[in-house]
Amino acid sequence: MESHPLSPQDEQSIETLRRWIGACKPGRMTFFGGAGVSTESGIPDFRSSNGLFKQQFDYPPEAIVSRTFFLEHPHKFYDFYCERMIFLDARPNQAHRKLAELERQGVCQAVVTQNIDGLHQSAGSRNVVELHGSVHRNHCVECGRFFSVDDVLRGHADAADGVPRCPCGGVVKPDVVLYEEPLDEAAIEAAISAIETSDVLVVGGTSLNVYPAAGLLRCFRGEHLAIVNLAPTPLDRQADLCIAAPLGKVFDF
Repeated sequence: MESHPLSPQDEQSIETLRRWIGACKPGRMTFFGGAGVSTESGIPDFRSSNGLFKQQFDYPPEAIVSRTFFLEHPHKFYDFYCERMIFLDARPNQAHRKLAELERQGVCQAVVTQNIDGLHQSAGSRNVVELHGSVHRNHCVECGRFFSVDDVLRGHADAADGVPRCPCGGVVKPDVVLYEEPLDEAAIEAAISAIETSDVLVVGGTSLNVYPAAGLLRCFRGEHLAIVNLAPTPLDRQADLCIAAPLGKVFDF
């Protein structure tokens, strides 16, 4: 993990957040996370200075991960997707592990994540709301047959055009939310339910610039809102705590 010296104010804020979590009533804490949760596991984010969207490709990354591009250029989509968005060697970091522990202790009722890597589940969290889907779920667009992420990688490697296909002939699509696609209604409802019923909401590793996901935070009516992010966010003024520190350090207790 990259070294990030903490200011005295951040150190104090971290201790305050830990006290809030320790005093939280059972099942009244929710964690809302973004790409910054997984950067400490070696998965690049999207919008930072070194993020995926700042790199140069034949097409803008935002265009490649759109539904239109997937339908019109599935071979180019899969080249990008398999090489840049699947990280099966990544392992949960301290933040993932601590959140799973807090769930086992009955404190954290849910993790609401914008990530698609499945690392929260790998760490042991059970109630994970995946707003943007998961690389681990894939289905045929024609018959609906399920395919694992290994099936997709194998199909990409074996197909002459690099496009994984079902035995029925249909193209396999990852269950990830692409640009131009709506969020899953059930995921939205589960996220809103968790946020609305929380006393402590910890927002971590997200710029809060991606909508509609970021808009769900408007549903919070609890006691303490903490934002843990290395860069400022549009909601900082509404937060009770803003901590510019790596999540692994914040959740190392």
